[in-house]
Amino acid sequence: MQGPHCRREMPDRRALLALLLMPMEGFLRPKAIVLPESALIPEKNLISPAPNQFTHELTREQTYYYNTAQEGVSPDGLLPAETKIVLLVYNGGERCRIADERGLYVEIEYAALKKL
Repeated sequence: MQGPHCRREMPDRRALLALLLMPMEGFLRPKAIVLPESALIPEKNLISPAPNQFTHELTREQTYYYNTAQEGVSPDGLLPAETKIVLLVYNGGERCRIADERGLYVEIEYAALKKL
């Protein structure tokens, strides 16, 4: 059969592109903000590639420090309980250095670790 009923009309590519580039009503774009310098993880605290085998698990939530824990210095973040980690540095004291599955290399309390 021939005729307009059997033929599929393809829309003009320029018309489709114009539709895509038109601002869409009803969509709000969030205001762009610049994060503070403190939002960045220092390069020395990222291991790449990140570990894929782990030696320990956290028994509780654990604050971490990019450098060393000191009185009057706020922690740099918090790792959730049950996070699997690799113990990398432990010298018999209260603190140790670990890496998590993201490759985050930080100092935490040794007492919060449970061997896998």
